[in-house]
Amino acid sequence: MADHQLIDRRSLAMVQRIVARVDQQPELLERARATCERWLEQRDNPAHREWSQILRRPWAQVREVLLDPGHEGQRLRQSDPFVGLLSNQERWAILRETR
Repeated sequence: MADHQLIDRRSLAMVQRIVARVDQQPELLERARATCERWLEQRDNPAHREWSQILRRPWAQVREVLLDPGHEGQRLRQSDPFVGLLSNQERWAILRETR
């Protein structure tokens, strides 16, 4: 079983790839916003409400939240709405790279 540090490293590696993608394709931020809103419609969850507020900020600020290596960043990455921006192949590559 993976320890928490490994899980956090993997999560940060994935979000670094996601950030690079959104840097190149800013319109992908709208996908994350739509995902978050869909989640909120399906189930009112404090984490999703928090992300909804974060996603109203400019990309530079959202980017900082995603890349925060501290406890707050780790906590928020556990429920980030950027799912689907990486392919399964990309995710598996990151998992292999961070063993």
